[in-house]
Amino acid sequence: MRGLTILLAGPDADRLRSALGLAAAQAALGGAARLFLDGAAVALLAPPLAAPDDAAHAAAGLPTLAELVDTACTLGVSVTLCQSGLALAGLDATTIDARFATGGLTGLLATIGEDRLVAL
Repeated sequence: MRGLTILLAGPDADRLRSALGLAAAQAALGGAARLFLDGAAVALLAPPLAAPDDAAHAAAGLPTLAELVDTACTLGVSVTLCQSGLALAGLDATTIDARFATGGLTGLLATIGEDRLVAL
């Protein structure tokens, strides 16, 4: 199965939820999956992991953003935060979740291989 790389470029929590769900489904099926947050999207995973609509999701029996991240990471989804995005959000590698890597677009493209690339 070809790997899946998902690039999230904007600060939209609903798109992040979709990206996490898609990556988790790929991993659950045995495929490699990774999520790369670029630019302003990085702020979505700033601690504490929460989204404005978490309460509505929980009330509907759906996972919160933190629960989605936990599920994806448990399934082996790789999450990378753009270094420029970290700077924009006022974060650095010591302040983010230890499960997240940091990197840049050049590194992403250099390692994409045969992965399918989806941009959200």
